[in-house]
Amino acid sequence: MQKFTNGVPMDGGNGDEPLSNPSTAPHFQEVLAARISRRSLLQGGLAAALGGLFGGSAAFAAMSEGESPTTITPDRVTLLGFSPIPVSREDTVHVPPGYRTQVLAEWGRSLSNPERLYALPLTAAEQADAIGSHHDGMHFFPIEGSDPHHGSSHSGLLVINHEYVEPRYMHASAVGQPLNRNAFPTVTGEGGHLHRHSAEVLTEMAGHGVSVMRIERDPAGRWVVVSDPRNRRITATTPMEIAGPVRGSDRVKTRYSPDGTRTRGTLNNCAHGVTPWNTYLTCEENWAGYFRNRAQSGDDQPREHRRYGVRAGVSRYGWELAAGDPNHNHHLYARFNAVASEARPEQDFRNEPNGFGWVVEIDPFRPESTPVKRTHLGRFAHEGVIFQPAVEGKPLVCYSGDDARNEYIYKFVSAQPYLRESAGGHLLDSGTLYVAKFTDDGSGEWLPLVWGQGPLQPQPLNQGEERDGHCFLDQADVLVNTRLAADLLGATPMDRPEWGAVDSATGQVYFTLTNNTSRTQDAVTAANPRANNRWGQIIRWQEAGGDPAATRFHWDLFILAGPSDDSRFQGQPLDASQIFNSPDGLWFDPDGRLWIQTDMSESVVNTGDWAQFGNNQMLACDPQHGDLRRFFTGCLGQETTGVVTTPDQRTMFVNQQHPGATISAEAFASGQLAGLGNWPLGGNHYGRSATVVITKEDGGVVGG
Repeated sequence: MQKFTNGVPMDGGNGDEPLSNPSTAPHFQEVLAARISRRSLLQGGLAAALGGLFGGSAAFAAMSEGESPTTITPDRVTLLGFSPIPVSREDTVHVPPGYRTQVLAEWGRSLSNPERLYALPLTAAEQADAIGSHHDGMHFFPIEGSDPHHGSSHSGLLVINHEYVEPRYMHASAVGQPLNRNAFPTVTGEGGHLHRHSAEVLTEMAGHGVSVMRIERDPAGRWVVVSDPRNRRITATTPMEIAGPVRGSDRVKTRYSPDGTRTRGTLNNCAHGVTPWNTYLTCEENWAGYFRNRAQSGDDQPREHRRYGVRAGVSRYGWELAAGDPNHNHHLYARFNAVASEARPEQDFRNEPNGFGWVVEIDPFRPESTPVKRTHLGRFAHEGVIFQPAVEGKPLVCYSGDDARNEYIYKFVSAQPYLRESAGGHLLDSGTLYVAKFTDDGSGEWLPLVWGQGPLQPQPLNQGEERDGHCFLDQADVLVNTRLAADLLGATPMDRPEWGAVDSATGQVYFTLTNNTSRTQDAVTAANPRANNRWGQIIRWQEAGGDPAATRFHWDLFILAGPSDDSRFQGQPLDASQIFNSPDGLWFDPDGRLWIQTDMSESVVNTGDWAQFGNNQMLACDPQHGDLRRFFTGCLGQETTGVVTTPDQRTMFVNQQHPGATISAEAFASGQLAGLGNWPLGGNHYGRSATVVITKEDGGVVGG
């Protein structure tokens, strides 16, 4: 999830992707603004002009039939049965009265001996055996292993993504150094060249990826991680298969896999997906910064690097600076240097970045299985994958957002129908990937990313000519360059599409658009109503005719996030129990409650205009009855992310990512960290990402 400095997205120097979309297609905010007339803006001001766009489910249903949306008043019926809580700036978590919490699955807890919590810093061997760092998306799989949503509510496999690491907390050599959250220790070698200790790089690689762990509720009602042969880590070094149209392509052939069928590892695992056949999908988001190509910035990188923001100079963590080849592991570190150094791709690692940016399928119940990168879902900064309910005999439909400024929302429709008895990952290997175009009348269109259609054509060449950057040789080329193909189709650039959620009762799709600060005050007109959009919004749409595979849809805005004087829900500003910004995580529970999580950057949280929101938080919403309430507030420096319940909805799991990330480089160097972000251990301990277990004291349904 991309971070910000003073409300402005960073250029990639702090681990996130730089702005890399050159498309001139109308931005989503321009499309939205086109639906608001100058007359309404002048007569009633911004709030009045926006009011008609936030009318609730009845209004949205009317708009989906081509009528004008109207504002409805929430009735007294609601799915929410708790009292909202205030914002918090404390280094602890808070839930409503009548609820309790416990800590589970902390970073550094051993998977082979879960009673052991490794002390920090960690060795590479310890981290390889331990729960990873920076928890993100996750799912609870009931232990029966037959259905991802039904079964035991007291025993199962908890599968957790680990987005990135904080090197200063991982290494003994970092102690006493003035390091910020992304800085890593380096060593100056001969000739003044920097290098990294290979043992430290191995620790960081092992902190990435995914953790699979067995958890159980003990007789006292507490959840614990227990030993199980299915406990395992998938990391930045795990061998993986490449499936779908890109398998065997020239664009993924490397020294490690000359035939282009394999790669190693998964990186920057953000949100996730759960397949109807009971497997886990982990999504690679800001992976591009882990690689370098060229000593200096410039346009001499191949388009599949340049359009995604692969760096010049040194990569995010400088893994390519490590020397040695542990266990003769085929250049485990050097592969992050993507400079073409040999005559052919099979002899170097120029194509290594092309093995990332995918959705990876993992079978949590088969520890011997090899994870598979499903390339037909596209290559970009995947936030997550969400599915429409699978219907026997119908195509499978899922959605994914590209989490970067001015990027796109995608939909995949399988070529083969879903048949429960034979369903499997092969359904994700053939079909049609679409990208969304939003139009100013509230309608939208799914544009097919299919080679040979529209502008996605091969380019005839005369002798001696070279192909230009808009040429595609085959479907694999389209998918490796998904962003560029979407640019050419005229997709609508969005305000950082993050998590999505599907309301299974209505088929409506919701997506968080976290924020976009690219507009200036001079650009505020009736056609573009909110400059410097720091707060974000939630969009929703309904597929035409209620058919998930349709190529057209109707859209509306659900919530305009922000403070009370710059927000909108159900035609009204958000009140003190509702205000939030930077919506990120999103999930519908089985009863239809929509859970909304926030990701204010640690660089701005509790400062300036952001102070009014306190720490990052989670709200519960009843979309059908227009109710929104704050349910959870997190500790200092964290992002609130990942949410799921057991099938009976009586236990909820929520992650706290990077607690204590607000600790300054100077404070870290001093070693006096108490009170600055030490959850969950407290004292002078480093903060540790961990899962919060939330239950109701009376044993009831969480949120109800």
